[in-house]
Amino acid sequence: PLIHERTRLTILTALFTSLEAGLSFPDLRDMLSLTDGNLMAHLRTLEEAGLIERLKEGAGRSSSTTIQISPGGRKAFKNYLDQLEALVRSARGK
Repeated sequence: PLIHERTRLTILTALFTSLEAGLSFPDLRDMLSLTDGNLMAHLRTLEEAGLIERLKEGAGRSSSTTIQISPGGRKAFKNYLDQLEALVRSARGK
């Protein structure tokens, strides 16, 4: 349920497939068409579970936050994908 929730799944997918080491908060927010509050709530949940890391640089208005998938998050996401693939194979009778 932690990863499977639609918004958290899209966050992790964006981070997992990103060519960059991480995505800025505004880029992730805009990419997923989320409000600041909605994205923040989901990021807190993912961070508490150890699936992502938030890296903050600077202070005040000049600060920037980069979000990246953690090594444990990468492993958990791959495991989630493996489970989905097994489910699809089973449903197709293969």
